[in-house]
Amino acid sequence: MKIATWNVNSIKARLEPALAWLKQADPDVVCLQEIKTVDEGFPREVFEGLGYACAVHGQKSYNGVAILSKRPMEDVTPRLPADDGVLDDHSRYLEAVITGEKGTVRVASIYAPNGNPWPGPKFDYKLAWLERLRLHARGLLKNEEPVVLMGDYNIIPEDKDAAKPKAWLKDALFQPESKAALRRIENLGYTDAFRALHPGAGHYTFWDYFGSWERGNGIRIDHVLLSPQALDRLKGAGIDKEVRGASEKPSDHVPVWVELRV
Repeated sequence: MKIATWNVNSIKARLEPALAWLKQADPDVVCLQEIKTVDEGFPREVFEGLGYACAVHGQKSYNGVAILSKRPMEDVTPRLPADDGVLDDHSRYLEAVITGEKGTVRVASIYAPNGNPWPGPKFDYKLAWLERLRLHARGLLKNEEPVVLMGDYNIIPEDKDAAKPKAWLKDALFQPESKAALRRIENLGYTDAFRALHPGAGHYTFWDYFGSWERGNGIRIDHVLLSPQALDRLKGAGIDKEVRGASEKPSDHVPVWVELRV
């Protein structure tokens, strides 16, 4: 089963490149982030025409996540569990169970807060949200099932995940607290799938719109974390970098994918 994640930075603005990539890459499951539309505005029909069922947790103009699947999809759950009884007013998390030929896999589409400007309340919110994600991720491990937590984490884990690390020293994405929040999730027993197979530097998933693509000034902030049961089924992982230059109006992110024996 090929499972991919992509921050499309507005599904309506990137519909043509998204469809072109789906036809070429042919993933079984796709987690989308930053779709920037309410549920009713999501272009389900065009994706259904390619054989995908759509689960959407949208929001007007901002945020929004979705899961597209060619395989049966059930137990669709939006939002992380409530914090002190207060539900999210941001659409940042969507989870579903996907049935493959030889079992099931629980997949989550994640759009973590950016956290800028740092320091400040937005950074505090980022860390609090990531802690809620950690607690939920810990609970999922109790089921001893394959779990894939994938999406835009808005975290640069290490120096080798940025072409110019020093340029990010005052950015929320590169703060020690942000890196530590990601490590705490990994320390539960989750593995960065891409890094497990590609340990070297020079692999990026994001380039801003101010010349970074042309200069090769990227960062890796889109991650796929696997539970031990999913890691046992890992066949491959990659970044479809070429998507960034294949359209006149590309997303500033590119797809990241894994293949699992499911």
